[in-house]
Amino acid sequence: MLLCSNPLFSLGQTVATPNALNLLAQHNTSCFSLLARHQSGDWGNVPAEDALSNQEAIERGYRIMSVYPLETSNVWIITEADRSVTTVLLPEEY
Repeated sequence: MLLCSNPLFSLGQTVATPNALNLLAQHNTSCFSLLARHQSGDWGNVPAEDALSNQEAIERGYRIMSVYPLETSNVWIITEADRSVTTVLLPEEY
């Protein structure tokens, strides 16, 4: 699935938990816009060392994680190391 014009990596199959989709709907936030940010290297609200780890993960084929804050919670997006699947979920669902 391609969501941005210059993707840094493949998302593979994209899935989302019902709770994450409900939260995004409550905040009128598009899941697709967050996936595009993730795929383009906008990791959201991650510490600097995690951002560097994500950059290395793109080059070496490791897991990639983004954190996007909403008013009441965060939404996580995780792309697996083999790029087979990207999951949108809430932190408590990990």
